[in-house]
Amino acid sequence: MLTRFEVSNFKNFNDNLVLDLTETKKFQFNEECVENGIVKKALIYGQNGTGKSNLGYAIFDILKHLTTKNVNNQFYSNYLNADSKKKTVSFVYEFKFQNGKVRYCYTKEDHATLLKEKIEINNKVFAEVDREKSTQSVINAKGAESLKKNIENKHVSIVSYIKNNAFLDEGDKTNKAFYEFIDFVENMLFFRSLDDGNSYMGHSVGGKEIDKDIIDHDNVRRFEAFLNKLGIKCKLDVLDPAGLKILVFVFENKVIPFYEIASSGTRALALFYFWFQRMEEKNIKFIFIDEFDAFYHFELAKNIIEILKEQNIQIMLTTHNTSLMSNELLRPDCYFLINHSRISNLSNLTVKELREAHNIEKMYKAHAFAI
Repeated sequence: MLTRFEVSNFKNFNDNLVLDLTETKKFQFNEECVENGIVKKALIYGQNGTGKSNLGYAIFDILKHLTTKNVNNQFYSNYLNADSKKKTVSFVYEFKFQNGKVRYCYTKEDHATLLKEKIEINNKVFAEVDREKSTQSVINAKGAESLKKNIENKHVSIVSYIKNNAFLDEGDKTNKAFYEFIDFVENMLFFRSLDDGNSYMGHSVGGKEIDKDIIDHDNVRRFEAFLNKLGIKCKLDVLDPAGLKILVFVFENKVIPFYEIASSGTRALALFYFWFQRMEEKNIKFIFIDEFDAFYHFELAKNIIEILKEQNIQIMLTTHNTSLMSNELLRPDCYFLINHSRISNLSNLTVKELREAHNIEKMYKAHAFAI
């Protein structure tokens, strides 16, 4: 899992922004939201323009040079902080896996151009290169001894170079942690549904029509039950005119194509279910859903969180909905506040000892948490 993330000079983050997911307390409620002292389910709040979306873009910057998965390059325009004279952006990721801890840091001058990289596994340098000083890299991976060390291309990551060209000793614990890191990044997912449409990054390549994907997964009946459980009373079916399968709503006297009359909230649920099918396939490691409840009633938003709590996936959500800020749903160390220079969980933003009975939404509105 991701345990810590730092970014500096990216978009609105002028100062070094640090997200620490290990600053947890020993709450004895909603314990499934934290695993081995690491926040597994997080809800992020902040005023408009404080960087909730930018935090997601920053975390997913890693996809550009470590994977071939889908990346939305529009999210990375105006890459550098406009108020800063610095010409680079720095990132630090820390992970904890079964075979150890991985720390990966790099510096870029734009979304595609790498200047520095360093990956440490269990506190030992696995590989590094600093192209501002030399194109000669250091590679300590077992099984990569014969690799050329000169990496001149600033668009080539040393991590990807090792992954794609070395035959690493798979019995070595350090190499196992390296492959766990690669697998985690390959299976990160960002998505959102807003007025400007649906968008996603990571996990997959290309696009697919949502209704046809549900049909292809043979999940029409399950999707129908999913909608009805969440209060969208409906009956669904599939029409097959001229070999084109179409998801439809079934009424007493007629059928209507799903997307002709589905509300914004129902469309957002269809997008959620599109990715939920992949969650159930157990191959997603990390999810960031930006403004996950933009089209949801607050009760529906609560139900979605309850569904996500059942998934064995590290998940972050952004929202403005304070009715979700409740110890009945998560816990104080899983609710985060962000501004331009800091992000922290509620437990660390008050001197008060928080308990399950506290109304943290009321406290938040009374400015009890100083960010």
